[in-house]
Amino acid sequence: MKLFLRSTKIGSESTLTTQKRNFRNVQIDAIGVGLASAASPFLPVFLTRLGASNIQVGLLTSMPAFTGLFLALVIGSFLQRRRNVVPWFSTARLLVISCYAMTGIAPFLVPRGLAVQTVLLIWAVATLPQTIVAVCFSVVMNAVAGPEGRYDLMSRRWSILGLTTSIAVAVVGKVLDSINFPINYQIVFMSLSVGGLISFYFSSHIVLKDVEPPVLVKSESFRGRLRSYSKLIRSQPAFVNFATRRFVYLTGSALAAPLFPLYFVRVIQASDYWIGLISTAQSAILLVGYFFWVRQSRRRGSRFVLLATTLFLSLYPALTAVTHQVQWIVVYAGIAGIFQAGLDLVFFDELMRTVPAEYSATFVSLAQSLQYFSALIAPLVGTWLADWIGISGGLIISAFVRLLGFIMFALANRAPVSKPLSPTGNTPSPDPSA
Repeated sequence: MKLFLRSTKIGSESTLTTQKRNFRNVQIDAIGVGLASAASPFLPVFLTRLGASNIQVGLLTSMPAFTGLFLALVIGSFLQRRRNVVPWFSTARLLVISCYAMTGIAPFLVPRGLAVQTVLLIWAVATLPQTIVAVCFSVVMNAVAGPEGRYDLMSRRWSILGLTTSIAVAVVGKVLDSINFPINYQIVFMSLSVGGLISFYFSSHIVLKDVEPPVLVKSESFRGRLRSYSKLIRSQPAFVNFATRRFVYLTGSALAAPLFPLYFVRVIQASDYWIGLISTAQSAILLVGYFFWVRQSRRRGSRFVLLATTLFLSLYPALTAVTHQVQWIVVYAGIAGIFQAGLDLVFFDELMRTVPAEYSATFVSLAQSLQYFSALIAPLVGTWLADWIGISGGLIISAFVRLLGFIMFALANRAPVSKPLSPTGNTPSPDPSA
């Protein structure tokens, strides 16, 4: 009996130690990702200064969505059959971040007239590992956090990421203004790609238990497999309802994604330094925002967080569109950063509430497919609107679409949760690759 109690205690301590190590690895991984993320807001600016058209800037945002739309479900099915997705997560992240280094090297190797097309090609190739990361991220983070720890884990991770990014972006803006174009961008992209190595090392050391893949049903026809897949999804009405509303809101956000850098460069003619400050204001304030919304979720519940964040962020593109003083845009960006922190947390938490644990890769991949669909179409619509009614007009349309998403959330019933699939949790799922 004593031997049994001792072995049980040792097992519990071992599990606790693994959880602590996973928690630490997730946070340090955020430092690497944060460094690389500092390059992200300057990538469309780099293309714009190289002479890219509105459509080409829009393609930078749409290409990951194009690949994800067609491959997310396939990748989700593939990952659903893996006992452990951590190696896929860490390797795919390294490949994506390495593309910043390749972007910096490209102008050394190709003529100036082909630079835009070459950079777009690099990021077209990156869309495959980006899709893998997008599906794996929610699965891995949810497994590390557990049902009750999502707000705490993600608020700390995203706070560290935001702090790292804000410091790096501030430095980057200064470097870009101090060195001639395009060598300034090349140095920045190659330097920040070191974050990929940090991310790979620590994310690859996340330890999750191997899981037994669910039993797959192989249908004789494609129609049969599609019918089984549809039945599985429809068995989770909370997921369907939340994913639909989230899709509408994210469509409004994606519509404005290529318009913000175009507005900064072409309408208010902001310098790289001011563009850096705008990004810094958004990322730095996240540190306050994440902890603020964690407290609000505990005091007032997730629904309050969901409605407050979606409402204010609906106004942000419209406020930007009617403002021509860059100093005020920095202020708006900072306030939006606070609400964006809450939106990040509540969207992740609410989505994972509706996802059955044993089919997390399948359901997350479908949610990502919907997000990719909006991210594919909306940026191109946004740049088309910019050509038709102006960049400011496009931002106002974005605000209306976001507001529609807010109204849908406001009218929805509370408490989305996943529905048990069966008493044993072994309900078969369709195998799309059969």
